[in-house]
Amino acid sequence: MDESGAKADIAVIGLAVMGQNLILNMNDHGFKVVAFNRTVSKVDDFLATEAKGTNVVGAHSIEEMVAQLKTPRRVMLMVKAGEAVDQTIEHLLPHLEPGDIIIDGGNSLFTDTIRRVAYAESKDLLYIGTGVSGGEEGARHGPSIMPGGSPAAWPHVKDIFQSIAAKVEDGSPCCEWVGEGGAGHYVKMVHNGIEYGDMQLIGEAYQLLHEHLGLQADEMAAIFRDWDAGELDSFLIKITADILEYKDADGQPLVDKILDTAGQKGTGKWTVISSADLGQPVSLIAEAVYARTISSFKEQRLAASKLLGGPKPDGSGDRELVEHIRQALYASKVVSYAQGYMLLRAAAAEYGWNLNYGGVALMWRGGCIIRSRFLGDIKAAFDTNPQLENLLLDPFFTKVITDTQASWRRVIGVATTAGIPVPAMSTALAFYDAYRSQQLPANLLQAQRDYFGAHTYERTDKPRGEVFHTNWTGQGGTISSSTYNA
Repeated sequence: MDESGAKADIAVIGLAVMGQNLILNMNDHGFKVVAFNRTVSKVDDFLATEAKGTNVVGAHSIEEMVAQLKTPRRVMLMVKAGEAVDQTIEHLLPHLEPGDIIIDGGNSLFTDTIRRVAYAESKDLLYIGTGVSGGEEGARHGPSIMPGGSPAAWPHVKDIFQSIAAKVEDGSPCCEWVGEGGAGHYVKMVHNGIEYGDMQLIGEAYQLLHEHLGLQADEMAAIFRDWDAGELDSFLIKITADILEYKDADGQPLVDKILDTAGQKGTGKWTVISSADLGQPVSLIAEAVYARTISSFKEQRLAASKLLGGPKPDGSGDRELVEHIRQALYASKVVSYAQGYMLLRAAAAEYGWNLNYGGVALMWRGGCIIRSRFLGDIKAAFDTNPQLENLLLDPFFTKVITDTQASWRRVIGVATTAGIPVPAMSTALAFYDAYRSQQLPANLLQAQRDYFGAHTYERTDKPRGEVFHTNWTGQGGTISSSTYNA
């Protein structure tokens, strides 16, 4: 029991829109929140405007903020990822006591969170790094929350987090403990990587509909509305229809006036780097990241369009392709999530996390940017087989690929012939074909490596693990490389 007389349940540092909306969400659910910001005038502004009439209280110093908190003190940071988080932690440390809890709700790199958990615990404090997804609206009305870090901290924040989180149809909160160390931020990072992939796949479908079939914004909006009523039901499909319907002041579709150069904040890139570090072929997310990169070469693309030959889409494609595009999008999405879950499994093994894969799907089922009906199918797959090695091997998803494969191949062929880039759909199919192949050309690759670098190889007629080197030219000698890397 707290003896200090303090009344506040939690403090939030950082009053940008995400921080403000989380505070208001907590207030709505009966929690008393202390608001603090490094620029203290923002505290007074917040209390006088958005937080007016609520139970939110303000603080003008960290010392004043801490004094208003029940113990163990819970302090949530909603500040920019990176150095600002470390600086804020250092400012907090002199005012906290053993057992107090620091929560980082920003998009921190998971390795930073691993370091910070260890640092906080060395000071007898507890630390949580949590992904928060859903944007401004989610933060205000129910985000997906993915907490990891010090397990002893979870019972002290569980009620707050699960109360403010989004809920699925049966009332289950889109928030559960993920694991130790940087597990929460890792799951959020992979969520964001999958988000990159989903958005790129939708963009490729849009370009096919627009440039190859010659459809205008209103026609495409109707198609996306139709898709949203079926298997592709998701937040991103819904907002795509909303965007396509939106008119500028002159009555023309606003989307047609938006410059085709995309930015990124880094989490997609982090996902790709981690996949390379862990040896996981997360090719669709990688293509989505690189598609954004090439979009930024606008001036070069304009010049190249005048010099480099190739087919030009003329909008004369057959309208019956619409259903095939839907199926290609669905099949590619299955591969994207299969790759994302491969990465989660590899990270869990590398970092010693006991991830609940069905639970992750449930956390993503509502509140977050990639929320969709599809995630319920993923949860069901892991509920049936918690040790499922790859989503493609689950009977439901095997059937999806079987049913959509002809359309998938057709759409990629049409896109290639029409000169429309579909890097995400194409790499999804390439991965699928590689994954199901009994034989790949890596035998030739290993021979090449042994030829020029004496890297050795294994043989099909010998036990795995036994390596060989050939003197391919008669002049290279019989000494092999000191290490074998398959």
